[in-house]
Amino acid sequence: QVSLVVNVASECGYTDSHYKALQQLQRDFGPYHFNVLAFPCNQFGQQEPDTNKEIESFARKTYGASFPMFSKIAVSGAGAIPAFKYLIDSTGEEPTWNFWKYLVDPNGKVVKAWDSTVSVEEIRPYVSELVRKIILKKKDEL
Repeated sequence: QVSLVVNVASECGYTDSHYKALQQLQRDFGPYHFNVLAFPCNQFGQQEPDTNKEIESFARKTYGASFPMFSKIAVSGAGAIPAFKYLIDSTGEEPTWNFWKYLVDPNGKVVKAWDSTVSVEEIRPYVSELVRKIILKKKDEL
């Protein structure tokens, strides 16, 4: 699978546009070849203050989020979880705000990272290309 790993927040200026676009990406490419992996984080501007259950409920009810939602975590600094340390080490890009996005190929290699100002639509061609490669590989194996 191709994964787009994102640190999400419910009360950020980027919340509405990103959640809508992330869900559209999930709808268009998931769940067999692609998944958005959402990691709530309260490190930036205290914009994810709620409990895990409340965060997930907000994303599912407000945006119809069908992608996996993980427990609230730290994504930068000494307290960052190992997965984000790997993403940061692989790209040299450490989140400085909500909605940082890391594209990971099916082999676990981090392809690219984008900050909050880059829209999900700008990332779509990268996702599409990786998913296309998976489908073509499977087709060749048939």
